[in-house]
Amino acid sequence: MSADSPAPLQAQETTVRTRLSGFDLLMNARLNKGTAFTEEERDTFALHGLLPPHIGSLDDQRERRKIALDHRDTPFGKYNLMRDLQDSNETVFYSLIEHNIEELLPIVYTPVVGEGCQRFSEIWRKPRGLFLSYPNKDRIAQILSNSRYDDVRCIVVSDGERILGLGDQGAGGMGIPIGKMALYTALAGIPPEHCLPILLDVGTDNQALLEDPIYIGWEHKRIRGKEYDNFVEAFVSAVQHRWPHILLQWEDFAGTNASRLLERYRNRLCTFNDDIQGTAAVTTATLLAAVNTTGIPLREQTIALFGSGAAGIGIANLLLAAMQEEGLSEDEARSRIYAFNRYGLLVEGGSVIRPSQRPFMRKRADIEGWKLSGGDDISLLEVVENAKVTVLVGTSAQTGAFTEEIVREMAKHIARPIVFPLSNPTSCAEATPADLLRWTEGRALVGTGSPFPPVEIGSKLIPIAQTNNSYIFPGLALGILVSRARRVTDGMIMAAAKALALLSPARLDKTAPLLPPIADSRRVGLVVAEAVAQQAVAEGVAQDGEDASLQDRLQAYVWEPVYQPYERIL
Repeated sequence: MSADSPAPLQAQETTVRTRLSGFDLLMNARLNKGTAFTEEERDTFALHGLLPPHIGSLDDQRERRKIALDHRDTPFGKYNLMRDLQDSNETVFYSLIEHNIEELLPIVYTPVVGEGCQRFSEIWRKPRGLFLSYPNKDRIAQILSNSRYDDVRCIVVSDGERILGLGDQGAGGMGIPIGKMALYTALAGIPPEHCLPILLDVGTDNQALLEDPIYIGWEHKRIRGKEYDNFVEAFVSAVQHRWPHILLQWEDFAGTNASRLLERYRNRLCTFNDDIQGTAAVTTATLLAAVNTTGIPLREQTIALFGSGAAGIGIANLLLAAMQEEGLSEDEARSRIYAFNRYGLLVEGGSVIRPSQRPFMRKRADIEGWKLSGGDDISLLEVVENAKVTVLVGTSAQTGAFTEEIVREMAKHIARPIVFPLSNPTSCAEATPADLLRWTEGRALVGTGSPFPPVEIGSKLIPIAQTNNSYIFPGLALGILVSRARRVTDGMIMAAAKALALLSPARLDKTAPLLPPIADSRRVGLVVAEAVAQQAVAEGVAQDGEDASLQDRLQAYVWEPVYQPYERIL
C-alpha cells in the first residue's frame, strides 16, 4: 500500500482495551457502560462506589431510558433527553434508536432538530464535535491536531446560515452536524469515533441571537466575501493536512455558498453537499417510484420545481441526467422542467436569476401563446395551467405555496398528480398531505420532507412517503468509506438514487408506499452503500478495486451498539 492510500477500515473490536479508569472512564460517552460494567470490570477499572451495586444489561438500560423518554411530554423535551443520553452513553443512545427508529428518527433528526438548533444555547452542556470560530482562524490546525481525533474518517460541517427552513441559527446550527453524524451511525453503522461534527462559527446576522445573553456563539455579524472564503480555505486545508483521505459533507450553507463551495472543492477532496446531492438523490428515487406507479415514464412527465436554491438546482440536474438515461436529449429533457425562484418562473428577462439557475431559464419563445395575467412575473398557477404540469416539487420553505387552486388545476389533466412538498421542518411545508389528497380525491402521490401521519380518504388509510435525505446520505457515506473512494461522482449519487428506487414497496404493489418504511432505514443504508461502492469501483475512483468483497467488507466494518468486554492497558 502506498503512503498516499488510506488504511483499510477495520472491523469492530471484540474486546475493548483502554487506559481509562474510574471517573474518567464513566465520563467517556463512547466507552461508558454504566451499570452494565461487570463485577470483574468494576474491580479492574476502579469503579466500585462510583456505580450503584446493581449490575444490569443493555436491555435494562434501554428500557429505563425509554420510560424516561415516554414521560417527556414535548418533542423538544425528548430531543433534549436524547442529546443528554448521547453525551453520556453512546451505546445506549444508538441501541435505543435502533429499536425505535420510526419513533426516534423525527426526534434526533428532522423535524425536531430544527427547534434543537433554535434553542441550542440553552441546552448545550458537554463538548461534542468542534466549534471553529473566526477569531480562532489561525488555530484551526492546532485544534484539529489533538490525538483524540486520530480515528476520524468523516466530517459533517455547517456554518449555520440556512438551517432547514429556519434561516440563520449561528452557532446553534451545530445541532445539524451532530444530528447528521448520529444518523451516519444509527442508519449505516459507521463507528461513532470515526465521525466528527464541525460548526464554522463565522458570526450570525440573526439579531435576536446577537441580543440573547445566553447565546454561545461568536457575537458578531457574519463575515462575508474574501474573509469568509479565506476562512473556509484555511479550514479545508487544515482538514486535508490532518486527514488526507477524509470524507467531508457540507450541510445547511446558504444557497450561493453551498453550490460554489461544492464546485470549488469537489475535485480536491472526497466531498459532497447533502442539501444539493442528497436531496436530489432521494427526490429522484421517490419520483422514479411514483412514475412506476402511474405507468407514465419519467421522460414523459412535466415537472415544476418550486424553489431553485441549491437543493432545487441539485434536483433539476439529477432529473435531467435521469431523463437523458431514458433516451431524451439534453434539450428535450430541459424542455420538461420548469424552475422557479422567489419571483416566479425562471425566464429570460426575469428578476434576479443567479448563474446556477440560468441553465434552467426558459426562453420567451417557450411561453409564446400562453394565457398570462400580464404581470412581469409568471406564477406557478400560470405554469400549471399552460404547461400541464404532472409533477410538483417544492423546496421553497414557503408554507402553503401549493394552494388548493394550483393543485386542483393540476389534477384536471393528470390521473395521478405527483406532489412533493419537501421543505423542512413541518411548519415550512408547501402543503400538507391531508390537503393534497383531499383536493385530488385521493389520487395524488405525495412525498414530504418531514414525517406526516397517514391520511384517511374514504375508508382507505393512505401512508405518506417521507422523502427524506436520511434514506441516502448515511448509506452514501458508508459506501464511500468502505470503497475508500477518492471523489464523490455524479454517478455515485445516481447509483444511490436508483438503489433506493428499487426498494420501493410500490414496485410490487401499486397501492403500497413509495418508499420503504423508516423502520427499515438500517437495511436501506446497507443497500445504498453497496450500490455506491460498486459505482466507485466501476468509475475507477475507489482505492480498492476488489468489487467481489464489498459486501463482506461492509458487513465487517459496520458497528453495532452492543457492549464488548473490556481490558485495561497499564
